[in-house]
Amino acid sequence: MLSKNIIKYIQSLSHKKLRESEHAFVAEGPKVVAEFLQSENYRCKILCASREWLSVHHLLTKDISKDNIYAVDEVSLKKISRLTTPNELLAVFEEWPVSQRMVKLENTISLMLDDIRDPGNMGTIIRIADWFGIGQVICSENCVDCYNSKVVQATMGSLARVRVTYTDLVALIDRYPGVNVYAATLSGTPLETINKIREGIILIGNESSGINKDLQARATQQITIPKYGKAESLNAAVAAGIIVAHLK
Repeated sequence: MLSKNIIKYIQSLSHKKLRESEHAFVAEGPKVVAEFLQSENYRCKILCASREWLSVHHLLTKDISKDNIYAVDEVSLKKISRLTTPNELLAVFEEWPVSQRMVKLENTISLMLDDIRDPGNMGTIIRIADWFGIGQVICSENCVDCYNSKVVQATMGSLARVRVTYTDLVALIDRYPGVNVYAATLSGTPLETINKIREGIILIGNESSGINKDLQARATQQITIPKYGKAESLNAAVAAGIIVAHLK
């Protein structure tokens, strides 16, 4: 049975400040939680699940202390869930250690995000990175928190494999002058004229305002997805997917 303190603790992790101070976050649902449980990058602190789920997933829970596993009913799950319809289980995980989130830009392709505020876009971009084998997403400090519950759910478990780092993007680019930066803009070089890349930064900007001027000025090349219709712009995640599919 869940104590009031545990319920309060789990509920508190809906706030960014508490997640940061506790270095912990919440994941929900069989698919998402299973991905984190199978990852070497995250440790489960608390697992709340239905008795039915627990009875058939012994392998997934073997490394979790029995004191941290709670069999819960639907009523208890609703008290701690952030979902409209809770789905079988909820878990609290420790964040990927900062020491293991060191940025490496040479000999790899990185996704860089400037001021992405929408949780759905952020989660989808992390899924795109995972799909194309891109191991890191580098975010400006004003991007939405990747451990926000909506982002975690939108990644569908891809967050378990993709390192997400928050830093000063201008300073980072300046430290790696030899790494090309491909900035997605509305007036760049048409994407189909650019060859595949093996190293570089793919820079995606804010859904409405694009990439800030200081970052755009540091781009090696501005690129654009050709437009054939009348839409003003593309969703940031859709743009990221099209660009990565072409360049990688």
